[in-house]
Amino acid sequence: MSVALFTLAQPCRHQEEIRKSRFLALAAPVESTEQAMAFVREVGDPTATHNCWAWRIGQDYRFNDDGEPGGTAGRPILQAIEGQGMDRVAVVVTRWYGGIKLGAGGLARAYGGTAAECLRRAGRVTIVAMARLGLRCDFAELALLKARLKDLQAEVEHEAFGADGVELQLRLPDSRVAEACLRISDISRGRSEARRLD
Repeated sequence: MSVALFTLAQPCRHQEEIRKSRFLALAAPVESTEQAMAFVREVGDPTATHNCWAWRIGQDYRFNDDGEPGGTAGRPILQAIEGQGMDRVAVVVTRWYGGIKLGAGGLARAYGGTAAECLRRAGRVTIVAMARLGLRCDFAELALLKARLKDLQAEVEHEAFGADGVELQLRLPDSRVAEACLRISDISRGRSEARRLD
């Protein structure tokens, strides 16, 4: 069984003062690289000393130290995202320098700790792995098929009516695919067979 991953229910923020430097973490749920980078650009403060950030979306991730010593800001923020079991999340930690140097270890603790505390306090929602199925069915079976698949949280993304039936594209939780395929076969008496589209 795979470990449940979470994303944020909504954007959140957390601020700390560490040895006269002010650290502000802003985090948001994101679905794409473009959305993550737009968030980074949108919330970074040009008057701040540094706007360090990280994001993770599935296997894709990026981080940036924005002028802090290498490995002291972006990577600790990414580790905070992973440590909180989060995915599809972007975090920007903005620092206003207060005159006291923190050293490499102090910077990593400050950036990572501020990001982790922001995510710890945030509302979260479980990420459900989704799948896409395609199938063709007869007109007579369409209504029953749609009703019975709705019980499995399947949503019709696309339907196309042809001369000899209906082409459907469905989106449903990955965990319900096997059950959906059985229902489709039962309702159509074996005439319709679902195929994975992803």
